[in-house]
Amino acid sequence: MTTASHPTSAHSIKRADAASLWLFMAAGAAIAVWVTWTAVVRIIEVLPGRDVAVLAPFANTLAEAPIGPDGAPVTVELDHAVLTVPELPIASVWAIAIQQVVLVVAVVAVVAALIWLSRNVARGVVFSRTNTVLVSTAGIVGLLGYFAVPFFGNMASNGAFAALSDHTFDNVIMTLDPFVLVLAAFVVALMGTVFAIGERLQRDTEGLV
Repeated sequence: MTTASHPTSAHSIKRADAASLWLFMAAGAAIAVWVTWTAVVRIIEVLPGRDVAVLAPFANTLAEAPIGPDGAPVTVELDHAVLTVPELPIASVWAIAIQQVVLVVAVVAVVAALIWLSRNVARGVVFSRTNTVLVSTAGIVGLLGYFAVPFFGNMASNGAFAALSDHTFDNVIMTLDPFVLVLAAFVVALMGTVFAIGERLQRDTEGLV
């Protein structure tokens, strides 16, 4: 007679490991709440469009900083700077608002998937179709968020440059590290493959019991 069983039972999960997973879930929930709160505050801050602080990337841009002896100016190359725009274009305001919404959706979705996954593992269920879907979902949503959040941020910063320079300063930059993106995509694909293989091996093992 064939009976279904899980090779990884709840008894194989040590209490210390289970406690670590529950702490991880609590930390994930706290992060999701904090990101949501800061996003709401940021949206409320930028909606009026007045005196908005915008983080802007720079490339090959020199500036003077008072870091020499007795505060003497020294020429430095800017990488990022916060621009305070007296009147931010409406398109940039919406770009920041969308950026924050995308950030919240991505973080909450990833955290929810990982909490669900951790809950299953803490209960002794490691390889299953549900866990495979959760791992893949967390990875894909995380990658999309990693691309979309800076994309909308750059839209906002370009609007800030245009407003401050009256469209005379060209600084259109996409601040996205392709190496990190490719590496993250590789890790996501690898984790999805590992869970898919584990799920298949578990089904084969259950069929032999």
